[in-house]
Amino acid sequence: MASDIRRALRKLSPVMLKAQQDNLNEADTVQRLVMFFEQVLGYDPLTEITREAQVKDKYVDIAIKIDGAVKFLVEAKAAGIDLRDRHIEQAKAYAAEANIRWVVLTNGVIWSLYHLTFEEGLEYERLFLADLASQDIDEAAALLALLHRREIRAEAHEEFWTKHTALSPQSLAKSLYTDTTLRAIRRDIRKREGILIDEEDLAAAFHGMFTPEAREQIGPVKIRRQRSPRHPKTAAAPAGAPSQATGTESDAAPTATSKAVPETPEAAPKGAKPGS
Repeated sequence: MASDIRRALRKLSPVMLKAQQDNLNEADTVQRLVMFFEQVLGYDPLTEITREAQVKDKYVDIAIKIDGAVKFLVEAKAAGIDLRDRHIEQAKAYAAEANIRWVVLTNGVIWSLYHLTFEEGLEYERLFLADLASQDIDEAAALLALLHRREIRAEAHEEFWTKHTALSPQSLAKSLYTDTTLRAIRRDIRKREGILIDEEDLAAAFHGMFTPEAREQIGPVKIRRQRSPRHPKTAAAPAGAPSQATGTESDAAPTATSKAVPETPEAAPKGAKPGS
């Protein structure tokens, strides 16, 4: 069960909103962020919340540690600053040097959690945005609870990222745009509507259902064809030896380039005899 931070959030939210109204500078905002991490998110201010933390030879605004290990970095901005993704550039660079995959960007009112990947260059994706000014307490608490000490210690954020990735447009498209999936859907449509739709038309229809942002992430529609498994070649049997083949050529699975077979055989004309 996720940590319930609603009561603590209701108590401290007015403090963060007042800081924004007063346009506090970054240093004063950081003081309130330390309070937030302690009172709302459950971290020990003496051992787990480090201000001006050194990462390699650089310094970041806040580092959150558990059992001595840095779990995520915090890039803090003044309460009155309008946040942009580009504001994490500095913390992102520090995180990459230390192989830290999580960065929080916040001005105390708006909170964004980013996941970093280093496999193909340095890339980042925002996992959530919580806004204490525009969202109700329950909605904001449900998101910010992912940063609670218990959740971070249990690696709930990693599980959340795995689920987020699995349900991303790219992941869904990989499952959807396969010949096996599209054939199953074609059969269902043919059964219900009495029409057989081309795979390409079906794929294009699904693509149109995605938002423009999702289509941009997916890229051009490409139907993946299932390849038949390759069987090892067997030595030719001596002349006169009985064949050990257990099947015929027609039993083999279709290759990736073979045409799809009709899903249902055509009905024989009335009066026709079997085999005619």
